[in-house]
Amino acid sequence: MDTRSDAENSPLLSLFAALSYGIASMAMVFINKAILMQYAHSMTLLTVQQLATALLIHFGRKFGYTKAKGIDITTAKRLLPVSLFYNANVAFALASLKGVNIPMYIAIKRLTPLAVLIAGFFSGKGKPTTQVILSVLLTAAGVIVAAAGDFSFDLFGYSMALTSVFFQTMYLVLVEKSGADDGLSSVEIMFYNSFLSLPFLLFLIIATGEFPNSLSLLFAKVRIFAHFL
Repeated sequence: MDTRSDAENSPLLSLFAALSYGIASMAMVFINKAILMQYAHSMTLLTVQQLATALLIHFGRKFGYTKAKGIDITTAKRLLPVSLFYNANVAFALASLKGVNIPMYIAIKRLTPLAVLIAGFFSGKGKPTTQVILSVLLTAAGVIVAAAGDFSFDLFGYSMALTSVFFQTMYLVLVEKSGADDGLSSVEIMFYNSFLSLPFLLFLIIATGEFPNSLSLLFAKVRIFAHFL
């Protein structure tokens, strides 16, 4: 009886998970776009996001809200290249949102399956089914048609979005080929990505001159927002 009940609930749970992912993904794009329209320092924004993520998971682990393990040096070394590609993807994605409208940003990011397909072909991965190839090619063709009719075309924004697609592809391929995430939960991978990225991101915001002015501006924006609350 329990087995049958689980089998019946599984499609519903899968549908709920898919809908939740879609809503969260769309909300993230709109929120990031809204923030970047008011606060242009995308690298500082990424640094703060990663710091907040690392702290939330750390304290969540301390207070028993998550079973994520602490930092292991051997695992950290194995995940370092993966973390760099992950953060490069996020950094270029945020930069692209400065110049690309949301529908086109979402469309360009749909090129990732095509890029993964091509990367898998050259890396010796097994050939996918014809249906998968045709669906991916059809999606890519739709992106090209949409881009051709984009009257707000921004070369910088498109370049950043396509670069983000490249790094996301490299991230996915590297994770699959290296097995770097074996034995780790999604929360633990997120924790390692956040922790390992912080020194690199701090160096970047200092080297590019964003810091400390970007931080002062961020605190000013937060005070203005808190005033309206």
